[in-house]
Amino acid sequence: MRNFKELTVWNKSIELVVLVYKLTSGFPKSEDFGLTSQMRRAAVSIPSNIAEGHMRTTTKDFKQFLAIARGSCAELETQGIIAHRLGYLSRTDFESLMSEIETVARMSSALYSKL
Repeated sequence: MRNFKELTVWNKSIELVVLVYKLTSGFPKSEDFGLTSQMRRAAVSIPSNIAEGHMRTTTKDFKQFLAIARGSCAELETQGIIAHRLGYLSRTDFESLMSEIETVARMSSALYSKL
């Protein structure tokens, strides 16, 4: 694959970013520079690292960036749990977010193993 935009995992992670932005738009204003910002940065980090790794010249480099993307999935999952426990995410939104994170993390792991 020549273009990272053709990767299913990259496209799925872009959808995750959009979901995170939508969900965090309802967070309290007091969280703008806290949890909202952290969750958005972690989400954006996922497709960004997949894209950057794909453009690197070695498989080893690509795998390293996929590992970073997986780490960002774990970071986002943790932040989602915190947001839910603080009452910022409904049960339905929380479950949807966790499902999407799990899907992207699984896809990233599969691509990592395939490389």
